[in-house]
Amino acid sequence: MAEPGTGEAGMDFKTLKALKPSEFENAADGYRAMGNMASAAKEHIDNQIAVGMRNSLKGEALEAAQRQLRQLSQNFHYTQVECGLISTALNGFAFDVDAAKKKLDAALEDAGSHKFTVNSDGSVSYPAAGKESDGKKPEGGKADGVTDPTASAVDRQAANFDPNPNFKIAQGIANRIAHALEEATEADEKWAPKLRALKADDDLIVSGRDWVDVKSDTGGVNKAAKDYLDLIKDPPKHGTPKENASWWKGLSEEQRAEYITLHPDSVGRMDGLPAAVRSEANQLVLAETRGAAQGQLNDWLKKEPKHYEPYLNPMTGTTMENVQVPTEEWKRWDAKRKEIQGRIDGMDAIQRRFDTYTGEDTRPYLLGIDNKNRGHAIVSIGNPDTADNVATYVPGTFAKLSSVDGDIRRAQLLQTQAQIADPAHSTASVLWLGYDAPQSIMGEASDTKYADHARQPLNDFLTGIDTAHGGHVNSTLVGHSYGSLVAGETMRDHPDVPVDNAIAVGSPGMGVKHADDLNIPRDHMWAATAKNDLINLAPPKAGFLAPLNPMEYVRLFDDHTIVHGTDPTTDDFGGQTFKVADGKAPGSDGLMPAHSQYWEGKSLKHMAEIVTGGRP
Repeated sequence: MAEPGTGEAGMDFKTLKALKPSEFENAADGYRAMGNMASAAKEHIDNQIAVGMRNSLKGEALEAAQRQLRQLSQNFHYTQVECGLISTALNGFAFDVDAAKKKLDAALEDAGSHKFTVNSDGSVSYPAAGKESDGKKPEGGKADGVTDPTASAVDRQAANFDPNPNFKIAQGIANRIAHALEEATEADEKWAPKLRALKADDDLIVSGRDWVDVKSDTGGVNKAAKDYLDLIKDPPKHGTPKENASWWKGLSEEQRAEYITLHPDSVGRMDGLPAAVRSEANQLVLAETRGAAQGQLNDWLKKEPKHYEPYLNPMTGTTMENVQVPTEEWKRWDAKRKEIQGRIDGMDAIQRRFDTYTGEDTRPYLLGIDNKNRGHAIVSIGNPDTADNVATYVPGTFAKLSSVDGDIRRAQLLQTQAQIADPAHSTASVLWLGYDAPQSIMGEASDTKYADHARQPLNDFLTGIDTAHGGHVNSTLVGHSYGSLVAGETMRDHPDVPVDNAIAVGSPGMGVKHADDLNIPRDHMWAATAKNDLINLAPPKAGFLAPLNPMEYVRLFDDHTIVHGTDPTTDDFGGQTFKVADGKAPGSDGLMPAHSQYWEGKSLKHMAEIVTGGRP
């Protein structure tokens, strides 16, 4: 082999003897430093240069400059990640080959102590020794190392009969040298293709395909570096936020960087870790996930079936001339296309927050992202680790990754209004779409299973925010529609969840009969439902789908129960209420326009007052 890491023909004796694992570790440090510089450059571009331009410039020149800065930021981000992978790969190779190098050095030391000569091919020459015969000692010779177990056994038998005792010793040393060379060759052959794979395209554009390659590279390095990475203490299995935070604090800076590089998805969803750390990891996950989705869409577009077919008149059974309709196969294909595109649009909406924010108080933090099931995203406007107030908004029915733009906008509106309500204190506003929300009103929204699956993750998230925060944070949990059931169940079943205030708007019930069941003071539980919100017509669960006559509706509503418990806006519930506008009439702008109008006007103002510790 010409050079370490080429994977050519195997590691020879001369190369391994001269090899210094520390040189690869030093190279790894160099790449890590380069990655850190790229990270710092990205941070400077995103949080100072781009923000400064957005605050001082307008028009086409600004848009052109911003596009170039976004691309440059992507380049630095890609450089940061790839340098991290190269650093880990070099450290992994140094770790693997160091064991072989130590075995070789020990064998050479033993050979020297016996005054044997180790030849350039790794064989061991030994001098004459043993009982004299005819005035001569048994001649010296050369032992060639073997690693095959059968050959080793034959050599041991031969050594037992050889009159020169040096042969047995030399053979053992030669075998140790052969084993060291074999281990070094295995390390070289394992790492050479991994390092060769960490080669970027020769262009200045970081594409979706590049990010998909990053994910593939990460998997390859992660698998190959298992022994080296085992030196890093694994995070606690199903750890609490406090346990996660303790584990993270126990890692060195280098170990943290390597863990983010190789396990961004794990770090990104680990409650209890600093928001900046999770966001850094999740921005990598976002880039990789979006790249994979774009690749999926590109592949799907190539499968477009026949679009139109002649229209068959169902009355006559004949085709109508010059009338074409979409084929059923094309409709199914197009539905899938729209679904994939919708998820990409949702991820782009998240990225836009990073590309357009104008100040540290509105800086976005990506605390969760994946494209599984209906897609999930957790986005904070403002840093929840340092804010005085944190509002966590849980959306309801129809929420999913493809429609996340509107839900992030609600979080932004609340954060902006909270800063107006209390400019002396900072507020972070979080969209928590960390669950699969129901996607139909009459069917899925009447089932508690979606909330049942969400209450533990929401509890862990809220506890994680409290754990990562430097001191006490005034925490408000905001549930809209079905999201209020998620909030209610979480507070009901986790008495220690760190929530100071709760808000339910457009609620079908919070899974409890009384505000006292939510484990916070009843005067910190607030609810409102607009007059024109059709959620007011929701019957108790027992009659949710049953046809009822007017008198039955009166009987069912007499105890103020609705789909998921007592209506939180009623006196029977025992909490507080605040005034909201009537909202648009049903059908004036969609079926239920008033159900989506809580983030405007006096409703938004009152929610901001609650979030900042006041009373509406």
